[in-house]
This record gives sequence, C-alpha cells and structure tokens, in this order.
Amino acid sequence: MTSPTRPQTVYLFGTCIVDLFFPTAGISAIKLLEREGIRVRYPQEQSCCGQPAYSSGYLAEARTVAAAQIAVFPGDEPIVVLSGSCAGMMKHHYPSLFDGLPQQTQARAFAARIYELTEFLTKVLDIKLCDLGQPVEIALHTSCAARREMGVRDTSLALLNQLDKVVLKQHDHEAECCGFGGTFSVRHPHISAAMVEDKTSALKACGVQQVVSADCACLLNINGALEKQGASLRGQHIADFLWQRTQHVEAKQ
Repeated sequence: MTSPTRPQTVYLFGTCIVDLFFPTAGISAIKLLEREGIRVRYPQEQSCCGQPAYSSGYLAEARTVAAAQIAVFPGDEPIVVLSGSCAGMMKHHYPSLFDGLPQQTQARAFAARIYELTEFLTKVLDIKLCDLGQPVEIALHTSCAARREMGVRDTSLALLNQLDKVVLKQHDHEAECCGFGGTFSVRHPHISAAMVEDKTSALKACGVQQVVSADCACLLNINGALEKQGASLRGQHIADFLWQRTQHVEAKQ
C-alpha cells in the first residue's frame, strides 16, 4: 500500500478538551509537526466536532455543528486531529450525517482528509525519534474510538517503541474503556465510576511511573480519578510526552 503524499501544510483540529484542559498538548503537536517541516494552520473558528450531540441522538444539532467545522477547514490539506474519538466522528460519521443531502459530497471529501495525530506522524511523515529523556516505565491507554474505530493503537505503539529509554508495560484492562465515553459518564455516573476504578487500579498495579494516551478526554477521567484516590500517578498526552523526550534543550547563556 502506497503511503500518502507528504504535505507542506496541514490543519490542526485541537478538540474541546485540549483547548480547555490540556492546551500544552496542542502546542506540542504543533511543535512536532513544525520540526518535520510542516506548516500548521489552526482556524480559530473551530469548535466541537459534534460528537456529544450525535451520540445523544440529536442528529440535526450534530449536523449543524459538523457543517460549521467543514466550513472552517477549506481546501484539500490534511486535517490532523488530537483525539481518536473526534477523528472517528469526523471521518466515519460526518458522511452518514449528510447522506442524501446537498453537502454529501463535501462531507465525504472532508472525511477523507482526517488523520489522528499518531497516524499522521507514522504513516504520512514516517517520523524518526531520538530519545533524550531519562529512563522511565510507562503504560499506554488507548481510547475505545482510537482502538476500534480509527484503528490507531499500533501507531501510538510505533512511536513509543522508538524511544529506547522508555519501557512500555502492559496492564490488565488495557483494552477496556476508562468509563468516560463523553455523555455516557453523565448519564451513567455509577457505571462510569466503576469502570475508571478498574482502569486506575490496573494502572497502579503494573508499577509504572507515568500513563500516556493520545486522547485527552480519557486522561481527564483517569487523572481525575487518580487525584481523588490520592495517587501520584498521572497521565499525559502522547504529543507532550514525545516532544519533551525528543526536544534539544538549548543551554542557558
């Protein structure tokens, strides 16, 4: 299979959670892309991808949000997304939202431009990383949408496996949901709480120093539970983790 052509310019879709709670992940993603010689465009008009409305059954509202996002990413440049769930919504559900409508062709063309961040770094840029960090043991959490809808668990693994001083440890419940699920955690808080309890217990039991994930919504849930439990373990977006371990720090004069 031929790899996609390496572009000169990309759009970045930051996601609501990154914008509000993990802004450094967005900055790190931009730095990683720019270091590869890619010009990054970030439309300020972008907002939610529409997934909360879509997963709650409000299709008309989701369609309005989707149409607004399509409008602020014109042209044919790739759109790099910092979340498997948002990428999954835009790539797989935008076309169905507009089936039989005048925007159908436009929605399909838009969806074809969507790449999750780790997917773009590995499959399009074929990025090569040099680990400049200290030895550390980590666990990877892959969101349900990233794993099952976008199929990008392996691209996160491929990036982390390039770091020769990082030991990636498996944990029980690695393939299971953290319990967030967007509106699921609001509609079913007790089930959600039980699921994140299982997830955090498994992460703590495997004895790692850090958790890494490509989805900040999961990290918001996991880190919140860990903080409530009084645990020192925390999760970090993979963009921050990769940038911090591979940047050359200039000596102070």
